[in-house]
Amino acid sequence: MKISKILFAAAIAGLAFVSCKKAEDKSLQVVNAEKSTPKEHKPIAAENLQTASFTIDGMTCAMGCAKTIEEELANLDGVDKATVDFDKKTATVSFDKTIQNSESLTKVVQETGDGKTYKVSNFKSLTDQLQ
Repeated sequence: MKISKILFAAAIAGLAFVSCKKAEDKSLQVVNAEKSTPKEHKPIAAENLQTASFTIDGMTCAMGCAKTIEEELANLDGVDKATVDFDKKTATVSFDKTIQNSESLTKVVQETGDGKTYKVSNFKSLTDQLQ
């Protein structure tokens, strides 16, 4: 009788633990879905449009690292388009140079995640090279 009470109590505790865990996972999915919602971009005047590329060290996967960095950059004010190529370890960003600059873009990338994983180097303005 004593053993059955212990098993019953353990089963109830296990059920409560699993039920809470599932509810917590659902709330995390909602947060992630809201974060990945694309932002409306205002048109950028041609004279203010700048395109730059840079290397990102520290990425370990295409979906987790590269996609997250790409979304963080794309959702910035003044960014028209951002692409991150995991295989080449590079990012290309088109942005309004009156709103964003190399320092702000670098800061966003390096602060993504834990703030220590990603490092930006070889920042090049592609717009200046075309002129």
